Order: sequence, then structure tokens, then C-alpha cells
Amino acid sequence: MEFISDDLLQYCENHTSEEDLLLQKITRETQLKVLKPRMLSGQLQGKMLELFTKMINPKIALEVGTYTGYSAICIARGLNKSSKLITMDINDELETMVRGFFEESGLADQIDYRLGNALDLLPNVDGPIDMAFIDADKINNEKYYELILEKMNTGGIIMADNVLWSGKVLVEEGKKIDKDTQAILDFNAKITQDPRVENVLLPIRDGIMMARKL
Repeated sequence: MEFISDDLLQYCENHTSEEDLLLQKITRETQLKVLKPRMLSGQLQGKMLELFTKMINPKIALEVGTYTGYSAICIARGLNKSSKLITMDINDELETMVRGFFEESGLADQIDYRLGNALDLLPNVDGPIDMAFIDADKINNEKYYELILEKMNTGGIIMADNVLWSGKVLVEEGKKIDKDTQAILDFNAKITQDPRVENVLLPIRDGIMMARKL
């Protein structure tokens, strides 16, 4: 997932605001108790989300894919007191853990945590949305994007994670492409060609596609 050397990554982390005790706890508990802990946003991406949120200053932020709550807390920390984050996830087995982390963060009142299939939940979200972060199953990226874009303010920002897919987007000639990789290739092409947005693909961690609604 990382595309720079361990030493250079460590240098970047050493020159990024440190994780506080709660984020360290979420990382530790996720690694100990939850499958696929590499899905965590981590220090660099988490701080980036927090700072982007502060710059965008959304009234309503949206996240598809809460996982154990790390990125949601980072986004919520960037909100002003009158704003809120709606975050949704299909895995209700993590609910108790995640709600506990939200309470510890002191931001539970600003985080609207919804459980269920995002394709069913998104149509019921009251807009307009100013910022969104998509970090769920890759097969449905395009569907999430369309449902969010129609509810988004002009100038709103959508970010989608894992768009480099550990380098699998560089397909070797003659090599069979799996469904997730093909979905990401199609999603990246769609965003790049979409006249409704301007975009940049950031090589941060596993790649973030950022699109701004025109």
C-alpha cells in the first residue's frame, strides 16, 4: 500500500502532527481485534482529512465506510461547532467499539453514525453536502459517487480512498484483472472524464481521488 521507502515514510510521519492517545488507542484496538487492520486511515491520511475539513469548512460532511472510526474522528475534529458528520457502515458488529471511540472523542454529538447498506442509506441523507469521503467496497464506488454528487453543493469536494489499489492499477499486458481492480480502473476513468467535476489523483498512502463539483 505504501509507495515510498520505509525510511522516507517514517520521516514524513515524524514531521506530521502526532497521533493523540485516542487515535493511538483506535489503531491498537483495531490491530488486536478487527480483521484487515490495514484499512485504517493512519496518521498521515488522518491528519490530511482533518486539515482538508478545516479548509473546506463543511456544514455537512459525509463518510461512506466508518470501519473503526479513525477517519470519522479526524474529519469531525475539523468541523466547526455547528457542523456535523454523517458516517455510515454496513458492519454492525463494530458498533459498540465505534460508538465508544466517538464518545471518548467528545464529538459524538456531531457524528451521526448510521448502520446499513450505504446504497440504501444515501438516498435518505438530507443535503446539501459540502464534503464526502468514500472508503468502502470498491465495486460500488461509482454508485456512491453518483448518489453523493447529486446532493453536493457546487464547489463541494468528494474524496475516494484506495484508488491506486496497491499499484494494481498499473496493469501488466496480458494479465487477468480482478473485479475490484477493474472497478477502480473504471472509477478513476469516470472521474477524470466527468465534465461535472475537476479532479486530482493524490499519491497519498494508497491513492486518493479528489473531485470538486463545478
